[in-house]
Amino acid sequence: MSAISINTPEEYQKAYKKSIEQPEQFWEEIASELLWQKRWDKVLEWNFAEPSVKWFIGGRMNITENCLDRHLSQRGNQTAIIWEPNDPRDKARKITYSELYSQVCHFSNVLLRNGVRKGDRVCIYMPMIPELTIAVLACARIGAIHSVVFAGFSAQSVADRINDSQCSLVITADGLRRGARQSGVKTVVDEALKQCQSVHRVIVFNHLGWEPNMVSGRDVWWHTEMQQVDGDCKAEAMDAEDMLFILYTSGSTGKPKGVVHTCGGYTVYMEYTFRNVFQLREKDVFWCTADVGWVTGHSYLVYGPLLAGTTTVMFEGIPTWPDAGRFWQVIDKHQVNIFYTAPTAIRSLMAAGVDHVLSASLSSLRVLGSVGEPINEEAWHWYNLHVGKERCPIVDTWWQTETGGIMISSLAGVTASKPSHAGNPLPGIQPVLLNNQGEVIEENGVEGYLAIRFPWPSMIRTTYGDHERCRVNYFDTYKGYYFTGDGAKRDEHGLYRIIGRVDDVINVSGHRFGTAEIENAINQSKHVVESAVVGYPHDIKGQGIYAFVICEVTPDNPELLREEIYESVSREIGRIAKPDKIQFVSGLPKTRSGKIMRRILRKVAEGELSNLGDTSTLLDPLVVDQIVAERIL
Repeated sequence: MSAISINTPEEYQKAYKKSIEQPEQFWEEIASELLWQKRWDKVLEWNFAEPSVKWFIGGRMNITENCLDRHLSQRGNQTAIIWEPNDPRDKARKITYSELYSQVCHFSNVLLRNGVRKGDRVCIYMPMIPELTIAVLACARIGAIHSVVFAGFSAQSVADRINDSQCSLVITADGLRRGARQSGVKTVVDEALKQCQSVHRVIVFNHLGWEPNMVSGRDVWWHTEMQQVDGDCKAEAMDAEDMLFILYTSGSTGKPKGVVHTCGGYTVYMEYTFRNVFQLREKDVFWCTADVGWVTGHSYLVYGPLLAGTTTVMFEGIPTWPDAGRFWQVIDKHQVNIFYTAPTAIRSLMAAGVDHVLSASLSSLRVLGSVGEPINEEAWHWYNLHVGKERCPIVDTWWQTETGGIMISSLAGVTASKPSHAGNPLPGIQPVLLNNQGEVIEENGVEGYLAIRFPWPSMIRTTYGDHERCRVNYFDTYKGYYFTGDGAKRDEHGLYRIIGRVDDVINVSGHRFGTAEIENAINQSKHVVESAVVGYPHDIKGQGIYAFVICEVTPDNPELLREEIYESVSREIGRIAKPDKIQFVSGLPKTRSGKIMRRILRKVAEGELSNLGDTSTLLDPLVVDQIVAERIL
């Protein structure tokens, strides 16, 4: 695959130069190596003002033909998915490309039998089991738009996402296992659907052998439905700009936004980035530890590896159960060659000591990856020394739900790598650093706002049902640019280092939550008048959530009220968004116009008490003294 593969620094420089000077020809050559039902008429039309971005215009294809059909003749008997169960005593499952193709075609027919058609939205709320991947691919095969919701989100979060995209069908399971805990999944869906009028069918996979409540006329069993259909399902011809999936992400307002990705450009970009960033070799075993409920799971657990025809590992459990050696045991068990995980996981395993990792061989590893947030230097060195044995290059990948795929990263062992730096932009990506006035900072050794000045194939097309929100969020801040919302530094050699969000978004364990979203959940408590949340450095999560809460009256039992707030956040969003610290305060630092000065609250949460800045413009400067005096350590 000559147009796709980059194997030397010189090839990177040549590819990058061409991608800037002849971007349409560059991407056309890469796209030509994929399977298309009809070739495109025009490569690209775009403007960032509306915004409107269209790639491979007039082209028709189906991503599942590229993930499955085209591999069958040469890779039919090769393992496509290795499923590692939560409990190490349970048997792993291996599914070949032929078997996966058959399962996807069967389930595609199940969806069709249950009234799903091209363009319909389908919500998938499932544990990390192969059937989740099968459901995703089946939707794509018939042209339905999948909306995967992480199976740790609350019923309210599920309902919000179903209602926003008007899903007609939900795919779920009876329950899930995660570490020592088992919990109902179908029960969450049942609760969510009390608020949803658009759903006419629920398909339930029997994972744990439970007997959940099945609503007559609405709910059907996966296994029963699979017995009613055959395995012949032709892939729907999808226009390159037809929607492939919606994935909800938090913003600075309380309502999650549905990021839309389309078929053609996403397919092209996934295979290209997957092969090159990780320097894929024939017969590699690739393991991305992300849940499919997040974009990393979409792009680099499901689509990227299957497009490239490699073996992808899917893990049901957590890194610390039954002990902190689980990741390393799985790597040895399945002879994983490429391992892609989050700094949060690395830091939690660092805290458990080195004995667990030293007891594993890890000799199969060739490449390590990091995703979700910038990896700090201490974690980078630990990862390099104890996991990679100082012989595996580390790719510290920067990208977003909205970008679809990796944007800035070293290519493993090929281009420059530096601890805590993402590295160089991938070919086709044109990042810039902007100052406060929106002017491009040309020189190196600088810091600014990270923006992109030219489209790439897998970029966000819209926010579902609200295109204006897409424009305002990403294209309005700096005219003519896609604004990432991140600040970054560029060193003297041109390597990029991401330094974090510049908007009201908190990055917890690589997952973004809007401050307004969490505050809305806290404010559900009848005892709470107002709240403000900020992020602060957390040794394990990267960022923790610090909540400042005003109550109607001073709580007699602060711990009881904290538990009530935890429950409210878990109910409205999910356990993952629970505040780490809750400080009850009499007031918040506000300007005379009523704006909360989050900058001051961040400084308090971070412990930078000598650098709070000018507080004289506040409505009540004395409130800051009280907040500082009662700060939670």
